[in-house]
Amino acid sequence: MKRFRRHGQESQRDKLKQELFQFNKTVEHGFPHQPSALGYSPSLQLLAIGTRYGSIKLYGAPGVEFVGLHDENTAVTQVHFLPFQLELVTLLDDNSLHMWTLRAHKGLSELLEVGRFTLTGPPGAPPSVTRVTAVLAHSSGELLLLGTEGGHVFVVEVPGFRELEERNISLDQVADSVPDDYIGRRNLEHVETLQENPVDPNQVVIGYGRGLMVVWDLAGHRATQHIPATQQLESMVWTEDGGHILSSHSDGSYCRWTIGRESSKDEEEKSDIPYGHFPCKAISKIVQLPTAEGPPFLLFSGGMPRASYGDRHCISVIHNKTHVALDFTSRIIDFFVIRDGPQHTGDPGALVVLVEEELVVIDLQTDGWPLIQTPYLVPLHSSAITCSHHVSAIPLKLWDRLLSAGQLQSTHYSKKPWPITGGQYLGEDPPQRDLLLTGHEDGTVRFWDASGVCLYPMYKLSTAGVFHTDADPNDNMNQSSEGEWPPFRKVGCFDPYSDDPRLGVQKIHLCKYSGYLTVAGTAGQILVLELNDEEAEQTVEAKIVDLLQGQEGFCWKGHTRLDVREEPVLFPPGFQPFALVQCQPPAVVTALTLHSEWKMVAFGTSHGFGLYDYQQKNTVLLKCTLNPSDQLAMEGPLSRVKSIKKSLRQSFRRIRRSRVSLRKHHVNNAAKLQEANARLEAELAEMELAPVQRKIEARSSDDSFTGLVRTLYFADTFLSDSSHHSASLWAGTNGGSVFAFMIRMPSVEHRADEPITAHPAKEIQLMHRAPVVGIVVLDGLGSPLPDPLEAAHDLARSPAMQASHHLLVVSEEQFKVFTLPKVSAKMKLKLTALDGSRVRRMGVASFGSSRAEAYGESGLVVLTNQGDLNVVSLPSVKMQVQHPCIRREDVRGIASCVFTKHGQGFYLISPSEFERFSLSARNVVESRSLVEVPAHVASRRRVAPGGATADNGNARRGLDDAESTARSVMEHALLNDEQVLEEIQKSLEAESM
Repeated sequence: MKRFRRHGQESQRDKLKQELFQFNKTVEHGFPHQPSALGYSPSLQLLAIGTRYGSIKLYGAPGVEFVGLHDENTAVTQVHFLPFQLELVTLLDDNSLHMWTLRAHKGLSELLEVGRFTLTGPPGAPPSVTRVTAVLAHSSGELLLLGTEGGHVFVVEVPGFRELEERNISLDQVADSVPDDYIGRRNLEHVETLQENPVDPNQVVIGYGRGLMVVWDLAGHRATQHIPATQQLESMVWTEDGGHILSSHSDGSYCRWTIGRESSKDEEEKSDIPYGHFPCKAISKIVQLPTAEGPPFLLFSGGMPRASYGDRHCISVIHNKTHVALDFTSRIIDFFVIRDGPQHTGDPGALVVLVEEELVVIDLQTDGWPLIQTPYLVPLHSSAITCSHHVSAIPLKLWDRLLSAGQLQSTHYSKKPWPITGGQYLGEDPPQRDLLLTGHEDGTVRFWDASGVCLYPMYKLSTAGVFHTDADPNDNMNQSSEGEWPPFRKVGCFDPYSDDPRLGVQKIHLCKYSGYLTVAGTAGQILVLELNDEEAEQTVEAKIVDLLQGQEGFCWKGHTRLDVREEPVLFPPGFQPFALVQCQPPAVVTALTLHSEWKMVAFGTSHGFGLYDYQQKNTVLLKCTLNPSDQLAMEGPLSRVKSIKKSLRQSFRRIRRSRVSLRKHHVNNAAKLQEANARLEAELAEMELAPVQRKIEARSSDDSFTGLVRTLYFADTFLSDSSHHSASLWAGTNGGSVFAFMIRMPSVEHRADEPITAHPAKEIQLMHRAPVVGIVVLDGLGSPLPDPLEAAHDLARSPAMQASHHLLVVSEEQFKVFTLPKVSAKMKLKLTALDGSRVRRMGVASFGSSRAEAYGESGLVVLTNQGDLNVVSLPSVKMQVQHPCIRREDVRGIASCVFTKHGQGFYLISPSEFERFSLSARNVVESRSLVEVPAHVASRRRVAPGGATADNGNARRGLDDAESTARSVMEHALLNDEQVLEEIQKSLEAESM
């Protein structure tokens, strides 16, 4: 009976866990790392980006996002949507073609790979014969034309990837039709590009690398015209009326050719080199689009003078008398133009450019061609990310003030709405407003709307204005001097260069209730800022604090501190600094916390920690934690190379000493080994270790950086006795020490004039000296103390002060609970001793039930060095769930992880992308969207060469899908025979209808 009761209790706990905890990797925020290909579907209004790591990402209207990953970890070289359909084709660097579809399932679309294909040549043929260099998705939606390195063009039927050998265009067929007087007829080289006539689907032009262009009739299977350009071909495009072809070449020229003439010998004389008579770089792509009134738009990439501007990444836009060379800060991958109008057949509306580090969209209809702000694909790494901070449930007033400040920074953007609008986002509106703050190497803090699927930029704060830097405040990168040629204009926001590495932001803490923000940097600077809706001119005075406290024998070998501006500085609306603390030595700030109700900031470095009263602008407490043997703490990151060399020398010396010692004691080594083994067996017999636990050796106090402060925590709790609670500051170090200081706060009436005092109250030294990762005080009911001002705003229950409080110390190796105020150990949960992992990140989160809205629990969310996520219950400190999340080799991803208050988290999967995950069954942010072919598109489908219509192709595709569905059911469903047959029959009937 007891066994059944115990089994029932366990099943009830498992059911409760399922209602509280559910692990999902939900969405990816930011810009894809190392993009390699770009595609666009005008009919679906979807953008596709392929990367060097084999991923394919689709974007439509804000919130409409899809991610696919090829099984091969190979670069995506080309992406092509099938016209007027939900399919797209990717070409990989390994020469394989892959078919993807947006298939609807339960009212939502999902991106699925449905086929793959590799061209096979005749036996014994060299690989170049089938190496694909150009892809044309025919407007019928039924054919792919594949140009190869060997000069052949293969015709493949889709979606089944069936080669139509009778329609292939061999190099011999083309060469035989070339006039005898063409100098390059014996070596046409590879197929550079394939383009379909926009008014005649039976006509395509084949462009060869040597320069020859051949107009080919697909229905008649013959060449109708040859365009014998002599320069190396880079790209070509038909004009909209199908009467001309524009070609661009390797010498920086482009040519206009008339289609329909018997001879095109004289056309070459009409070539134009836009940027002068000196040698120019190749024009890699050219586009010409007509306008309803006036001359057409001409756009091309490259073509810059090789000697003077060969390192520039430019796209030139020419219209009427306006000529601009858009200058990007990273290499151009590809570009396209979105046209206005109900069916996207009107005037050019927006230029979309994918460069290596960002996506730039330019409004071509507004004077000056301003940028359009992107709602997604924003380059998070415009300056390298150095830290992150998440704040949940932002009050509406603070939210609106941040939006207002951000809008003042965005006046240079176009008012035109986002032009990529494909699909429908079907997700619910976010239940709350969340902020993600990122600190950057250039001293900026960026505020992102992290409430939903899109990580939208709201506001940018720069701390560089407080200090003297090498930057020229009058230097405007976007302005070009009048009369300059080429007419450059800087575009984009990616700027990886920092004026001074000491500006780098290392720690951020925002109080959402008071509007106070504190930002700490690489050179020991701590800024306290307040949100102001008006611009203000003020001087920020630095408070120098000496964390060494007069200790002798130490010499700081790192970087110097930043020089603070003595003159008044004009700060724009937004967060404005009013207090500055400068640590000496100016080491990296490693810990930071803010208590806006008490108006205090606590900060820590590798030398100690301090407490600062930013209302009175006084230092309340300074504590040196430096170990006398810790010499590395006296060296900054810029002098680390010297430390590495010193460490290597010491290692070699130890090796030499050990070898000498081994030679001296080799004689009696065997006897000593037996004695040591016997002693070890005796010790193990005396120890009552659980069989699954490991013995953890205590770390030496001589280890480097033992005094480094890892965490700081404010708490109103019991320190002196169990009847009087007071304000306190807790600090945990890398050497396993925990310091507690009692803070004496004056009354509210005298807060502005009476000084605050702090004195030591408790000190704990963990047995194994493991670094302290986090500190949490639990109230009388076992709940974590609320954030400052949270209870005052009725957004949290006031802490229970009747029963005794508990202190939870989270080290890298274990979770240990102490009673307060006696600080006696009560319980602990070992981590390293059980599985060898160590805690790297921790946070407190509340988990709500997915079924009972009123029920919830608090838990400790932990990320280990193995990349595993754990939830530990509070106050019982028991392991609840464990999920693998990040590869343990991904040190950067583990170090960048930040948790939210509601069971979600973010970590960097690349320098430019955050992966979002959720451990909560209730709070999940994911893309839920549906993409359908618009109704007006069906009438625009063309008849494929050979007479088959697109509708016939759809019917054939339906049969193929039905067969594939049946196969997947037979292969994957765990059903009995009757159920399998029934499932197959249903799928076939559904597809035939």
